[in-house]
Amino acid sequence: MNPKQQKEMEHEEKLIRILSKDIRGGMTVYAGLTKIKGISWSFANAVCRSLKIDKKKKIGELSEAEIKKISEFVKNPDFPKHIFNRRRDLESDQDKHLVGTDLELRTDFDIKRLKKIKSYKGLRHTLGLPVRGQRTKGHFRSNRKKSGGIKSNKKAPENKGEFKGKIK
Repeated sequence: MNPKQQKEMEHEEKLIRILSKDIRGGMTVYAGLTKIKGISWSFANAVCRSLKIDKKKKIGELSEAEIKKISEFVKNPDFPKHIFNRRRDLESDQDKHLVGTDLELRTDFDIKRLKKIKSYKGLRHTLGLPVRGQRTKGHFRSNRKKSGGIKSNKKAPENKGEFKGKIK
């Protein structure tokens, strides 16, 4: 193995931790950032552009300072508000971008609030039905009880007598 291949192997074996998510070192920065919950492809692209980090660079090649800079920037991004995933938050009325467990907890609280006020979406969540207006005749049938359709006859037909065959 030449030194270049050996260096690539070292980067692939590494696990880099960014915002409490382990990312393989062999991935590019652009694809690796999308592994973090709450970071989309467009957000990852915007982070790479604003921090002037090459998107094709491997995550294993990033220095500790660059990783820290990425995590700090993702926590407090300086982007136009259409890229954020939580605009006009109900409690603070501010535009935020939530990442990781913060996003999961906030989503759970939102669903609980919808169930509590008994809105249409909350009732659909409670019943386990689709929330966003999808049709339910053909899909989402796993929620229904097993019924209908063609029933198979599981009993074997009874023989009224033994078969004796041809007698000569």
